[in-house]
Amino acid sequence: MSRPYILGLTGSIGMGKSTVAAMFAQLGVPVFDADVEVHRMQGPSDALLPAIEKAFPGTTGPLGVDRAKLGAMVFGNRHAMDRLEAIVHPAVGAARQAFLIEHAGAKLVVFDLPLLFEADLRRDVDGTLVVSADAETQRRRVLSRPGMTPEHFAAILNYQLPDADKRARADFVIDTGQSLEQTRAAVAGLVGKLTR
Repeated sequence: MSRPYILGLTGSIGMGKSTVAAMFAQLGVPVFDADVEVHRMQGPSDALLPAIEKAFPGTTGPLGVDRAKLGAMVFGNRHAMDRLEAIVHPAVGAARQAFLIEHAGAKLVVFDLPLLFEADLRRDVDGTLVVSADAETQRRRVLSRPGMTPEHFAAILNYQLPDADKRARADFVIDTGQSLEQTRAAVAGLVGKLTR
């Protein structure tokens, strides 16, 4: 039985991954967004809340996970992050499989996976796409976000695989440092190539 070609989309913070994911969706390609799924799983009454509360007491409440409290406990703490990922990653993996079954008739699906390489998810996709821009463009984009500081940006970069390493591992790279029209054309070209 045929199944869709699974393209894993990733890129460091500020590289335009969400913009490119939206371009795929606009072209009719089903996109699974791991971040959106994690947010949903940390909402009120989700099945993951008891396990998160047990591992990180005081981080959940009637509205679900208090992301600020949980972030303060895990960010920069590799052991705590590993514990959280051990709770969340299997659930996200199951949601990805359900998404794939739902879109089994598509020629192409995109898995938007921020930690595609860091979490060793390469085996779950057929090809990898890294979105990338020059360091100055990335820095400008990230520091324009509300509440972002140079220190927090540096800490995030420290947690992510360097952009050059991601590009070296990728099957495809799209430069998002160019115009939106050029980026959109590159996305459309890749969709054409992968669905032929």
